[in-house]
Amino acid sequence: MKLISDLKHTSLLLGLSALLLVPIQGRAADVEDTGQQEAVQGLPLEELRMFAEVYGRIKDAYVEPVDDRELLQDAIRGMLAGLDPHSSYLEPDAFDSLQVHTSGEFGGLGIEVGMEDGFVRVIAPIDDTPAQRAGIKAGDLIIKIDDTPMQGLGLNDAVDMMRGEIGSEIRLTIVRDGVEKPFEVKLVRDAIKVVSVKPKLLEPGYGYVRITQFQLNTADDLRKALVDMSEETQLKGLVLDLRNNPGGVLQAAVDVVDTFIDKGLIVYTEGRLPSSQLEFSATAKTPEPDLPLVVLINGGSASASEIVAGALQDHHRAVLMGTDSFGKGSVQTVLPLGNDRGLKLTTARYFTPEGRSIQAQGIQPDLVVEEGRLTSVVHEDFIKERDLAGHLENAAAVEQVTNGDEELAQRDFQLYQAVNLLKALNIVSTGSQGG
Repeated sequence: MKLISDLKHTSLLLGLSALLLVPIQGRAADVEDTGQQEAVQGLPLEELRMFAEVYGRIKDAYVEPVDDRELLQDAIRGMLAGLDPHSSYLEPDAFDSLQVHTSGEFGGLGIEVGMEDGFVRVIAPIDDTPAQRAGIKAGDLIIKIDDTPMQGLGLNDAVDMMRGEIGSEIRLTIVRDGVEKPFEVKLVRDAIKVVSVKPKLLEPGYGYVRITQFQLNTADDLRKALVDMSEETQLKGLVLDLRNNPGGVLQAAVDVVDTFIDKGLIVYTEGRLPSSQLEFSATAKTPEPDLPLVVLINGGSASASEIVAGALQDHHRAVLMGTDSFGKGSVQTVLPLGNDRGLKLTTARYFTPEGRSIQAQGIQPDLVVEEGRLTSVVHEDFIKERDLAGHLENAAAVEQVTNGDEELAQRDFQLYQAVNLLKALNIVSTGSQGG
C-alpha cells in the first residue's frame, strides 16, 4: 500500500513538472543543455513534491472518498485565494454574476463584499436594497450566514449563499467596530436593480448627484441629469456623492471625470504585462469644465470611485470632503480558461494623474468631515430690541425659513457641509469678479 501511494505521488509530480516545463522548452528550443538545466533547477521541485504528497495523502486517508476533479478545483481556488482578496476562480455562475453586475440588475441582498482575514467584509451596501434598508454598513464583517460560519469559506461560496429565491429570508451575523458583541440581522432577498445615477436639486442653484456604482451608462446618465437640472435652474454648484460607491466599470469612471475636465491625464495603470500598461486622458469636449464641485467620499468609496476622486483632486477641479476612501487600487482582468470558466486575476495597479497609488492607501479628502448630526444648543432667552415696549418696526424685515437647512443637517451632516462650502465658494468667486 505504501509503495502504491509513493508511486502515485511520483507520477503526479512528474506530470506537474512536465506541464510546467512545456512553456520553458517551447521558448528555449535552441538553448544549450546547460540553459535548460538551469531552467529546471529554477523550479520549486521540493514544493511540487510536497504538493503531490499532500494530494496523495488526502486521496488515501481522508475520512470520505474525494473526487480528483473537485480536489484539483479546490487547489486552484486555494492558489488564487492566497494571492489577494480580489483574485478568484470563476466558475460559470460567477461569469454570469460579472455580466449582470455591470449591467445593473441582479438578485440578492445588495451588498458589495470582499474577503479579509477569512471573513466577508462589506465594502458598501447598495442603495435601495435589502442590505441598505436593514442598516448594513461599510466595514461590517459578516462572520456567519444563517448557521454557516464564514471563516475558511471562499468569497464566491459566500456570495452564492447570500443569493437565493426572491422573498426568502436570510440571517447575517455581523461584527461592527464600536459594537461590543456580534449581532444578527434578518433580511429578505429581493430582485436588485441598481439605478446608477440619482440626481436632485437641493435648492435653487445647487444640484446633487449620487452615483451608486459605475455602470456602462453612468456617464451618459450623469450628463443628462446635469442638462435637466440646468434647464430648471442656473447651477451655481454641484455635490457629487461617491460615498459607499464600491466601484464598477473603469471606462465609466474615466467618462465621469471627463465630464468635468477638458485636458490632462485621468488615470494610468502599471502591471507586468504590456496590456496592463494603460493611460486614460480627458477629451476637449467637456460638458461642465467650470461648475463648482464638491465630491463626498468615505470608507465605502472604492476602486472606480477612488479613480474619480483622485483625478478630480489632482487636477484641483473639485474639493473632496468626507473621510478616507477604501483603498482598492488594483486592476482585475478576467482570463478565460475555456468551458465557461476563467480567472479573475489582479494584473495591475491604478495611479492618479500625479502618480499616487490608491492601493491600500485610499484617497484622503481635502476637508475631513466625519458622519454626525448637528444639534442646536439651547440658549437662554435674552431680551432683544423687538421685546422692548414701543420699539420701532422694520418694514423691510422678512422672516427667514431655515427648516430645510436644519432638516438636511440632521439627516446628512456631510452633505449639509458640502452645500455650505459651495455657497462659500460662490461668495468668494462673486467677490473676486467684482474686484
